[in-house]
Amino acid sequence: MTEPLAVVGMGPIMCVVGARPNFMKMAPILRALANHVPPLPSLLVHTGQHYDQDMSGRLFTDLGLPIPDINLDVGSGSHAVQTAEVMRRFEPALDAHRPSCVVVVGDVNSTLACTLVAVKKGVPVAHVEAGLRSYDRQMPEEINRVVTDQIADRLYTTERSAEANLLAEGISAERVSFCGNVMIDSLLANRKSARSAADTLRLHDMDPAVIDHPRGYGVVTLHRPSNVDDPQTLSALLGVLGEVAKDLPLVFALHPRTRSNIEKLGLGHLIDPACLLLLPPQGYLEMLGLMSGATVVLTDSGGLQEETTALGVPCLTLRSNTERPITIEQGTNTLVGTDRQAILQGVAEILSGRGKRGRVPELWDGHAADRIASDLWRWLRPSVEDR
Repeated sequence: MTEPLAVVGMGPIMCVVGARPNFMKMAPILRALANHVPPLPSLLVHTGQHYDQDMSGRLFTDLGLPIPDINLDVGSGSHAVQTAEVMRRFEPALDAHRPSCVVVVGDVNSTLACTLVAVKKGVPVAHVEAGLRSYDRQMPEEINRVVTDQIADRLYTTERSAEANLLAEGISAERVSFCGNVMIDSLLANRKSARSAADTLRLHDMDPAVIDHPRGYGVVTLHRPSNVDDPQTLSALLGVLGEVAKDLPLVFALHPRTRSNIEKLGLGHLIDPACLLLLPPQGYLEMLGLMSGATVVLTDSGGLQEETTALGVPCLTLRSNTERPITIEQGTNTLVGTDRQAILQGVAEILSGRGKRGRVPELWDGHAADRIASDLWRWLRPSVEDR
């Protein structure tokens, strides 16, 4: 926690992280708060929504995040159980530390849960990455986004279309500030420190020569329940990935949920370890290195859609929709869903040199967190001076 006397009379800005993508977004915000003039006091709360070493622990080291001031140790559970448990454990922390505001990022259960608690206790909330919409209410994250934006006080957007979404939902423009993408702040700050793909494979006792293919290599991640929980969908995706891997070696960083379902459903026979290389969940620097050197990334992750756009690496998103349309309109992303032919065609276009290279969107410049810190100070300053 930064020294609360940095601004006399100002309670800490309580910054909440819960799941892997949150850490990449919060790291630059914490640095920007500390470097602001005057320094803005902060307190880091980890809800424990992602709690194992692979999924969260290593990211604190990779990103230079401080040890959390508070760890709620919530763990896994259904959406209802997890959301309720975060709320139950967050309320005493909020009461004990009397923050000037709560900053939440992204769209995970912790984002919504902590927002609900803070708003009902009369504590202002700022939501970073507001206004993104897939318009797919079957996605739990979409519900989290919509509700959080309706009740949060200050909304920071990553792309201009997000403000249009918020205005269409009846949210006042005065609550919205276009600041850019803090995810890209982390990427630009850490790109030179990324671990090479070859070093990552060596670390896992794999032959790095596998990726010295004339066409390079691809990177795969899958974790969304719609893709990995349904036996037919998961089987079909593994089958088409196997086809792709015959022409282009694939490095597949397996989410624990995905690995468990492959084993439980007996789908291991669809994986040829000679060309579809299975890795455990990777640290931030490892994934950044893998993506940076890739010919293509195949994923259902929202964050990877943004990161590949910033890196100029073609991305095929294995979903029928995205809440990040700018990665398609300006970036390197193409939606291919789970259709075998669309996936194969997308890979073929990239291998032929016709894949998207795109451009880096507006304000994805490494300074989004600085703009957020400056805006937070302007927003909070009147209430501090009134005390």
